Amino acid sequence: MASIRIAALALAALALAGNAHAEERDFCPDRPGKGSPPCVLGKGRFQVEVSGVDATLDKSDGVSTHDIAYGGLELRLGLASTVEGQLSWTPHERVRTKDQGVVSTVSGAGDLSLALRWSLRNPAGDGLSVAVQPFVVAPTGADGIGGDAWQGGVIVPVSIPLNDDWSLSLSPELDARPDADGSGRHAGYVLASGVGRMVGPVNLGAELWVDVDDDPSGRVTQTSFDLTAAWPPASLKDVQFDASAYVGLNRRTPDLQLVVGVAHRF
Repeated sequence: MASIRIAALALAALALAGNAHAEERDFCPDRPGKGSPPCVLGKGRFQVEVSGVDATLDKSDGVSTHDIAYGGLELRLGLASTVEGQLSWTPHERVRTKDQGVVSTVSGAGDLSLALRWSLRNPAGDGLSVAVQPFVVAPTGADGIGGDAWQGGVIVPVSIPLNDDWSLSLSPELDARPDADGSGRHAGYVLASGVGRMVGPVNLGAELWVDVDDDPSGRVTQTSFDLTAAWPPASLKDVQFDASAYVGLNRRTPDLQLVVGVAHRF
């Protein structure tokens, strides 16, 4: 498949760039949650983050949708002391829709996303930490699964320690998205804002997510309340297991999304 070939070539390029001596930093996965952290992998370090199962369930106006993705993959590589490269791809997704008793199903691979994260302050993520993350999404996915056109944007992740226990995270995002009728592009605005703290060996978080799609055919706003839990086992260095539940807060947002996954740094 073309998606697999592109992913393999991009991964090979990242691997060649990461042959330098590895730089040690605290373990800081992107998972879980919808926001992006500002921490950057140390130079030469490689990290794999996988969604074992990502299930989205929705029922609105008599139409029920089950969207289940397996093996969603994010590869991260420290390219410099303040810069990392990222590659994201979902190998298989299945969307089942039931509308007035008529069932339809589409399945296949998702689009390929490439990003760079450049730290502006505290690349290890300690203290007040800020980064900028431009990204681009290639329409490599299957029909009905991926998008039909290139799109991209920029995220500005921020982490603010509130005290010894609590931290605040912000991920404002500006996108250039294809119009629904294919005639041009429009802006999309996203904000993920959350708080988190360690409770024993588990990092618990709560997050509010808002997405505003300013398509010329009509603005669509989605919003969700998200709960996350991440457990880095003391016996497994550089490994984290996580689970998330995203609850839709308006009619345009899926009712519920459940995600479990793992991250491992090499």
